[in-house]
This record gives sequence, C-alpha cells and structure tokens, in this order.
Amino acid sequence: MMKAAEQKTKEMQKSIAHRIKALRKDKAITLKKLAEKTGFAKSYLSQIENMKREPPISTLTKIAYVLNVDVVFLLTGEIPRENEEHISIVTPAERRTVVRPNGSPEYRYESLTYKKVNKLMDAFMLTAGVEFPKEPLKHEGEELTFMLEGKQEFVYDGKSYIVEEGDCYLFDSSKPHYSRSIGDKPARFLVVFTTKK
Repeated sequence: MMKAAEQKTKEMQKSIAHRIKALRKDKAITLKKLAEKTGFAKSYLSQIENMKREPPISTLTKIAYVLNVDVVFLLTGEIPRENEEHISIVTPAERRTVVRPNGSPEYRYESLTYKKVNKLMDAFMLTAGVEFPKEPLKHEGEELTFMLEGKQEFVYDGKSYIVEEGDCYLFDSSKPHYSRSIGDKPARFLVVFTTKK
C-alpha cells in the first residue's frame, strides 16, 4: 500500500514538474526570468522542474501567476476556462480538492478560487490532520488564516500557538510553519495568500 502511495506521489511530482517546464518553454520564459518574476532562486526553480524539491501550494501559485495559468492546472492538468469572468462563485459542491504530492493524506485542501483567471490571491479551505506534516512549510509572502471550526496547534518559527474557532492570524510565510488538529474534531480553516509580492 505504501509503495502505491509513493508511486502516486512521484507521478504527481513528475506531472507538476513537466507542466511547469512545458509552460515555461512554450511561453519562451527562461528559468532566470521566471526567478526574477516570482522572487524565487533560479536554482530552486530548477530543482522543482527536476523533481528534487516539492514546492508548497503557495509557491506553485506564484509560478502559476507568472505563467498565466491557475494553480489547479499545475496540480491536476485541468485546462483553464477560456472566458474569464470578473466574478467567481464557487459553491461547496464545486470546490476542487487538491492533493500536495508529499503532503499527508490527512490534510485536505479545497480550492475556492480556481475559477478566476488572472487573480491576485488564492484561497483554500484546509482541514488539518492530527499529526504534524513531515516538514514545515516555508514560502515567500504573507498568509492569512481564519479558523472556521475546531482547534489547532500552529507552530510558527519554532513557537507553538493554540488557535480556535473564530481566531484569525496573519504571518510572514517565509518562516517555517505547520499545524495539526487537536481536540475532538478536525480543525477547518480558510487560508488566503497573494500570488505576487
């Protein structure tokens, strides 16, 4: 069972890396130019394209913005819609579940903004697992989190915080951070981050 999960993870990473590289080349954007526009190091982007680093969703969002596609396309290969609308409404039934290749299966990301093309921010409904992820997240920019239900332990730059329903926190996401559900029910929260500096 573990080998099948590992194989699926590798296939997802390979697909994401391939889509980024293909889009970048199709748009005649060099790694250096992509690095300048995203604010990431050229070496880091090269590692992503060569499957040596798994980027967090926020990193993929910045890359998607520069490549003029939706982050869901990078993750799933779903082709963006042709006609952009100025408003995007996503009902609960329309939310797209996104799986991070090396992320814990206990963590569930639901994209709330995938319908809008050329957006300046991305939002996800996130349900946290009871275990901390293997590695903390760290990515450029700021992140806003609003707790919808449950309770979670949020570890930010080595310090632990307990946050509950109704709490909201904003932080510099370039510092290591991760969380886990604590209590009787899973922590569900809204996460919003911008796609450019």
